Amino acid sequence: MFSLFKKKEFFSKEENDKIVAAIRNAEKCTSGEVRVFVESKCKFIDPLDRAVEIFTELKMQSTQDRNGVLVYVALKDRQLAIYGDTGINAKTGEQYWKDAVNKMISQFNKENYAEGISNCVIEIGQALQHYFPYDKEADKNELPDEIIFGK
Repeated sequence: MFSLFKKKEFFSKEENDKIVAAIRNAEKCTSGEVRVFVESKCKFIDPLDRAVEIFTELKMQSTQDRNGVLVYVALKDRQLAIYGDTGINAKTGEQYWKDAVNKMISQFNKENYAEGISNCVIEIGQALQHYFPYDKEADKNELPDEIIFGK
């Protein structure tokens, strides 16, 4: 099907592959799920509100242990947020997410967007592994690992 719109490329193939590999590695040792959503502009004043909206639209609250985490980035608006479901948030607390956002911002300030996202995902994976270790009998990949791109 012919389209008049060209999909915006936020990352090079190598950067995209690096982020997806970080997601897969983060999920390898945990029952938790990590997703990354990237778009140009945030339609909310508070990016956390947008992250919650996307989290719900993607049905991430449907994971068995409520241990899904969404990393949200609006590149052009220079906004980001991390939203952890109730299961993981109860274990880590709010300060954990604030610290993770600050580390990502540090990389973004150097224009290392893929590096910032992949490092953040790896650290989230470590927290998920600590609180929700992999169970080879029961664990399955509940959500896709690819980056989701908005407008």
